[in-house]
Amino acid sequence: MMNTPPSVPGRRAELLAAGAATVTVVLWASAFVSIRSAGAAYSPGALALGRLLAGAVALGAICLVRREGWPPRAAWRGIAISGLLWFGFYMVVLNWGEQQVDAGTAALVVNIGPILIALLGSRLLGDAMPPRLLAGMAVSFAGAVAVGLSMSGGGGSSVLGVVLCLLAAVGYAAGVVAQKPALGRASALQVTTFGCLVGAAVCLPFAGQLVHDAADAPVSATLNMLYLGFFPTALAFTTWAYALARTTASRMGATTYAVPALVVLMSWLVLDEVPGLLTLAGGLLCLAGVAVSRSRARVRAGTGAEPVEVAVPERAPEPRS
Repeated sequence: MMNTPPSVPGRRAELLAAGAATVTVVLWASAFVSIRSAGAAYSPGALALGRLLAGAVALGAICLVRREGWPPRAAWRGIAISGLLWFGFYMVVLNWGEQQVDAGTAALVVNIGPILIALLGSRLLGDAMPPRLLAGMAVSFAGAVAVGLSMSGGGGSSVLGVVLCLLAAVGYAAGVVAQKPALGRASALQVTTFGCLVGAAVCLPFAGQLVHDAADAPVSATLNMLYLGFFPTALAFTTWAYALARTTASRMGATTYAVPALVVLMSWLVLDEVPGLLTLAGGLLCLAGVAVSRSRARVRAGTGAEPVEVAVPERAPEPRS
């Protein structure tokens, strides 16, 4: 039996999904730099609410222009859960946790998230866990540990901060796994927009604090908060949803291990924070692990004496808009 190469449309869709995932990790890495500035002037809840409101305005305007409409009823359960746990709970708890621990400890604890996504995805969504994915996640986590240890400051951690970062990782993982089924019933833009609106509604109790903080905050901090809303939230969460609809939750979770490496690079370029050798080595391990987890095993197939190597495509449900 003759093996046919992947179709051009299929290859194009795969490249678009990879490009969307790349946009996501780059913008989420840049968020750490902006949070460092905005977080000095805004409290955790106020920063989360301001970010989500900015993102909701941008996403809502795009939905109106594109006439997206309301998501189907079948998608609302996943949208509501992801909006509550990821857009709302995760952002507030992570902002709070990063005020209690140093950046290295926060990075270490939060990077449990992709592992939790893989476990939950396998249990609840039936995601496959091939050896390459597991090996890549192990390599990336080792890199994240190296980056975290190199960035940790002595005596900068607290039990409360570690618990908060752990809760953030759990909220992030559960939100991703809840979002995946919704993307089979609604478009990436719909899922992201209404998830952001749910998160903003959850954070409305911080509205008074947002008004108070905004009155005293420097312009640079407010601009960073708006940047967080427009780009790492509105754009990056949409590209994330687009890519997640075309692959498994486990593989997308592993992709986010590129974020620590990019944060190291951006801090070097933007903040003049020269990384040490351990930090650089950890960043390279993160990228290497992502490359392994995103690679595909090749199997031998064909007839006759000369086997032919073909790539095994990843099976994922087609999203419906």
